[in-house]
Amino acid sequence: MNKRFFLKSLSMAMLALGLAAPAAAQQWKPTHPINLIVPWAAGGSTDQVTRVTAAEMEKALGQTIVIINQPGASGSIGTKSALDAPKDGYTWTAGAAQDLGTYQTLGSLNTSIKDWNLFLNVANIQVIGVNPKTPYNTAKDLLDAMKAKPGQISVATAGVTSAGHNAMELISKVTGVKYRHVTYDGGNPAVVATVAGEAEVTTQLAVEQADMIRGKRLRPLAAVSDKALELEGYGTIPPLSQTLPGFSAPANYFGIFIPRGVPDEVVKTVEKIWTDNIMKSEALKKYAASRGALFAPQFGDAAQKAVFPAIQANAWVLFDGGKAKVSPDTVGIPKP
Repeated sequence: MNKRFFLKSLSMAMLALGLAAPAAAQQWKPTHPINLIVPWAAGGSTDQVTRVTAAEMEKALGQTIVIINQPGASGSIGTKSALDAPKDGYTWTAGAAQDLGTYQTLGSLNTSIKDWNLFLNVANIQVIGVNPKTPYNTAKDLLDAMKAKPGQISVATAGVTSAGHNAMELISKVTGVKYRHVTYDGGNPAVVATVAGEAEVTTQLAVEQADMIRGKRLRPLAAVSDKALELEGYGTIPPLSQTLPGFSAPANYFGIFIPRGVPDEVVKTVEKIWTDNIMKSEALKKYAASRGALFAPQFGDAAQKAVFPAIQANAWVLFDGGKAKVSPDTVGIPKP
């Protein structure tokens, strides 16, 4: 082998190694189980989709993901546990991005959406569901009754900032109706309470109401949207815009959230799993179709952009309704 050829070959080999090094550094192999805090009760929307997603991730990571339910304070207690945990990549949280983005406005947790790496899986739709023993057969029936009896009709939700509460506050803002808010530690308990007759109405997510709707233990009046919702095993739930022309609500994205500050290799590895596995996951697609959710995996800048309209709308509805302590525009959330 002549000297020139040898040096050229050596140079190319070194260049290849140099190019390969960053890619190798991005591959994270966790050496012990990952804690994934669900800051809501078991059985609710976050718990459901997080378990499906975690099972898919375990296959790619080759490591167990332990789901820890830590409800309280509208999700902020469990979220704080993840935020305060060592930044070693072994503690994550999950939930609705619009909740995560409004804790700062509520004064419950000093964090913004930019403090997190967002890995979205589905978008969820709220549904106005009523106990079948109530006299309400349409959304108009219910809204007329709320106007006639301000503050008397009980609505069960998972608490302030929850999907159900956000939906009811938006409806209240648009129509001027007043209601009696009954809170629980999660969407599933709120739905069960409505079935049991503790409350007349719930505005929690379709994924939480799906089984009760199919079993005729809840009557769906409308999807809190400008589009009809198809629920497998039931049929079409009409949009609220059919009753309130011009009504719309931004998409309510859910996902897994990893605090910024963890090793870059953790984030890059999860991004690769999202691209290679989650975005193609038949299990997640099946879950979404069967529960009335929208399959919508995203991450990175696209995820940050996608979730902001719901955060913006939610923060200002809460502030205008007197439920937020901090004006959203002082924490980077301008009025829509």
